[in-house]
Amino acid sequence: IESYDSVFENVDEMPQYPDVPEGETQESWLRKECLKGLAMRYGDPIPAEVMERFETEMTVIGPMGFSSYFLVVADICRHARDNKIPVGPGRGSATGSIVAYATRITELCPLEHGLLFERFLNPERINPPDVDLDFDDRQRDAMVRYVTEKYGDEYTAMVNTFGKIKAKNAIKDSSRILGYPFQHGERITKALPPDIMGKSIPLDGIFDSAHPRYGEAGEIRTMYENEPEVKKVIDTAKGVEGLTRGTGVHAAAVILSKTKLTERIPLHMRAKDGVKITGFDYPSCENMGLVKMDFLGLRNLGVIDHALTNIRENRGVKLATVDPGNGDTSVTVIPLDDRKTFELLGRGDTFGVFQLDGGGMRALLKLMEPSRFEDIAAALALYRPGPMAANAHTNYALRQNGKQNPDPIHPELKEVLDPILGSTHHLLIFQEQIMAIARTLAGYTLGGADMLRRAMGKKKPEVLAAEWQKFHDGMADNDYSEESIKAIWDVMLPFSGYAFNKSHTAGYGLVSYWTAYLKANYPAEYMAALLTSVGDDKDKAGIYLADARKLGVTVLAPDVNESLAEFAAVGDDVRFGLLSVRNVGDNVIESIIAARKSKGKFTSFSDFLDKVDLPALNKRAMESLIRAGAFDSLGHTRKGLSAAHESAIDAVVPLKKAAAYGQDDLFAGLGDAAGDDSFSLDVPVSDDEWPRKQLLSIEREMLGMYVSAHPLDGTEHTLSTN
Repeated sequence: IESYDSVFENVDEMPQYPDVPEGETQESWLRKECLKGLAMRYGDPIPAEVMERFETEMTVIGPMGFSSYFLVVADICRHARDNKIPVGPGRGSATGSIVAYATRITELCPLEHGLLFERFLNPERINPPDVDLDFDDRQRDAMVRYVTEKYGDEYTAMVNTFGKIKAKNAIKDSSRILGYPFQHGERITKALPPDIMGKSIPLDGIFDSAHPRYGEAGEIRTMYENEPEVKKVIDTAKGVEGLTRGTGVHAAAVILSKTKLTERIPLHMRAKDGVKITGFDYPSCENMGLVKMDFLGLRNLGVIDHALTNIRENRGVKLATVDPGNGDTSVTVIPLDDRKTFELLGRGDTFGVFQLDGGGMRALLKLMEPSRFEDIAAALALYRPGPMAANAHTNYALRQNGKQNPDPIHPELKEVLDPILGSTHHLLIFQEQIMAIARTLAGYTLGGADMLRRAMGKKKPEVLAAEWQKFHDGMADNDYSEESIKAIWDVMLPFSGYAFNKSHTAGYGLVSYWTAYLKANYPAEYMAALLTSVGDDKDKAGIYLADARKLGVTVLAPDVNESLAEFAAVGDDVRFGLLSVRNVGDNVIESIIAARKSKGKFTSFSDFLDKVDLPALNKRAMESLIRAGAFDSLGHTRKGLSAAHESAIDAVVPLKKAAAYGQDDLFAGLGDAAGDDSFSLDVPVSDDEWPRKQLLSIEREMLGMYVSAHPLDGTEHTLSTN
């Protein structure tokens, strides 16, 4: 009987792009699409440097059978753009491919930013391509539906995940099963070293002196050695750790296949919605030749899109993040060298800026004072535990501002390393720099350099020993001294454990830059979009509202005559959206806005009751709008209208219902016989108002924050001096 591997090793499950014209192959059509895209990106004739990179990539993509993959991914991105679904500019190592750039899978020129294709696809490391796609999180499911419909329900599925029992849960479960009280398991787990970036030390690592976190586990080792009950629990937990606790569905992954999935793998259907899910996890599916794509939802893409709409409607400016490629000369593309943007970053004024709004990151930006796009990518790569532990982030910032000399790794290597490390002040930051050093100094191929990067990251002694010898001999053949060879290796080896993929930081850095640009140049429009995006998260909304005021943006209270459903930019101000008022639903808002558009603005509360349809006359919603200040512009006090609105609604609702059934003239009971188009409330509205402190407290209850004023207004000087 043949083994499973021998039966399936040559099975090609790469999905085929179905819209290739007759007479074309997947590869020939990809080539034509790329040449068209390159001419659009770089002009016609296409520069020689660009063509050389393109041909290099195609000599890998074509023979490896990946042409159809690029066509499929490009089709998915094109469908999103055609349907006005925001797509990310690039994520992960795919940003280093000029083929991906030509087909608009990515939006960042890999040549301009020094991104390497071999970090993505490597002929010396036969792995299928893995392109992760970001979409506006509100429309991510629509993109999954498109793929399912276009490429076939029988050929696509969501992906299973297996939840494993980790060290802490293994200890707690073992303690419970052995009959110990809850506090016993808690005490043991509290002695474990803390998780780092969600990863805990495995139980075996506690007792393995070679484990990098062994030194942090002294407390739990002491308990293990001196307390028999602790030893019993941990020994039991070792057998439980790593077992499967349950299954789930991968948050982003979708599997595509050329043949029906039922002929290759087990599937099951989720009862609540009929979604098909693989029986295997995604590494197992990939090992069988099935193709995984990650469809991720990114809220910030929706924020950017909303802000661009706000700018167009409020300023009449047609702004775009990238060249739409349709020849529209009225569109301005966001430049990557905007002075105001870098000034904002240098101030650390980055609340609400993608990936740059944390306190530590803001402090780093102030120290760094970014002046070019590359500094953003560097900040994203540096602000992580590994580089920060080595103080690389501070060193970069100080060298950036001339406060620390950018000393070369070794004097002999300064000149040769300048083109590789000069832009990062002779600090290693990116994985691509390791690859470039190996290629330039030791004669590696780009594919071999990628293999070195992987070997250094995994730190397997036998593999590292072989790579060290190869690296050493390569540099020696190029007449470098033993001292310089050891110096560069000793820097590269520890750095490789925390080096970051430049292609990924460049792609995500572009989203960071766009959000910073919009905040710096169009604060009202951007803050309106940002406030809308956080929905009911009043804590974040409060932070962003305070930040908007700091930027000089006045935040206007909700108003039935002015507000839309969402936050909106009005000149240089931001108007609260009606949807942000507690207890006010879509039906009420739609009715108010529709009445305002068709019948004109409301002149009084009675005029409001006259013009709106029945769905708007919800007492709870009206009470909330009144208490939030949405009727202030109509001339009534909040307290007075709050006391009178129920009686007024009770009087109007029967008449509206009767009018809807054609039984009576709406105004017969309230106005003259001719149906006067205004009427007086039967219930008088008092001019009394709540005390200021109570009014603001009620406003905060309805909106989640103070808007029209703050109880501490006028005390700023006293507070600041204390």
